Amino acid sequence: MDSPNGERSLINHQFNGLVDQLSSPVRREIASRTSLGMKTPSNNDDTELESGRLEKDREKAVRNKKGLTLHNQALLSGLAYCFSSCGMILVNKYVLSSYDFNAGIALMLYQNFVAVVVVSVLSFLGIITTEPLTWRLIKVWLPVNVIFVGMLVTSMFSLKYINVAMVTVLKNVTNVITAVGEMYLFSKHHDNRVWAALFLMIISAISGGFTDLSFHAIGYTWQFINCFLTASYSLTLRRLMDTAKQVTKSGDLNEFSMVMLNNSLSLPLGILLIFVFNEVDYLSETPLLRLPTFWLVMTFSGFLGLAISFTSMWFLHQTGATTYSLVGSLNKIPLSVAGILLFKVPTSLENSASIFFGLLAGVLFARAKMR
Repeated sequence: MDSPNGERSLINHQFNGLVDQLSSPVRREIASRTSLGMKTPSNNDDTELESGRLEKDREKAVRNKKGLTLHNQALLSGLAYCFSSCGMILVNKYVLSSYDFNAGIALMLYQNFVAVVVVSVLSFLGIITTEPLTWRLIKVWLPVNVIFVGMLVTSMFSLKYINVAMVTVLKNVTNVITAVGEMYLFSKHHDNRVWAALFLMIISAISGGFTDLSFHAIGYTWQFINCFLTASYSLTLRRLMDTAKQVTKSGDLNEFSMVMLNNSLSLPLGILLIFVFNEVDYLSETPLLRLPTFWLVMTFSGFLGLAISFTSMWFLHQTGATTYSLVGSLNKIPLSVAGILLFKVPTSLENSASIFFGLLAGVLFARAKMR
């Protein structure tokens, strides 16, 4: 359930490949010769046999080329997904910590605004298709969107106080909450390997918190709220997906439409939260909004957020949900290392071991879910 970003791509789809079945002219030639008995081949027979061999070689070359193309597409999409998801968290951390920007809701709002503009332009040009926003669809989707906004906001708040490595480890708690929710809401049973991995996640989160040299109680509180909202988003999405499809004009709801729904509906709610958390006074006084470089980084983070949605769909199309989940877990390892090195996070041997232990538990969980 948890992606490397943990917020913007929680819907997994799996596509089955098509296998081409090609008949061989050489086999037909051999069958014909067998039915005629042991006969000395004529020049015409030799020509047909040679033609069959050439055809078989061409078919083999085409299959090899297709396989290589699919492999390259999967590799390229996987790398794009990993870079965009890692980049999103690192850039957000940079904006909130290095720039000391104290308006996480405003950052979220601007990123969603960038996403709405880009998706609207792509839809207008006919590159993608999105469902029109009707009042019936908005009413069905509103509970999902409220949780979505809460998920993004709490992620910003926690990232302000907690280092990237501990955020990735603590996000594992989302898997535990989701697994329990699946049991009670969908009567889904998990095997012992899954529960063992979840238990390791809990242990790693507790030990990581105790050994975290930069422990911040407020940051940890926001992160645990984020885990609960992230799990709630995933579970609520599963319950309301079919209902949402029934109220659309096409009877379907693709990923681009969900990106548009979430981001566009989040704008009025985000504006309301800016006033509730009194970020307006800060935004009117901070000199950061007068820096062109700051706006450049903000806009870049918005494009990265949208890139996660697109690259995750591309990667899922080229591989499948199981590979997507496993790569997402493995992707947390370089992200944690990069977070520690780039932001010069003080750490200890015990804390590093807890982080590695938690990342390993995430990989074991992904593999257990694949079985």
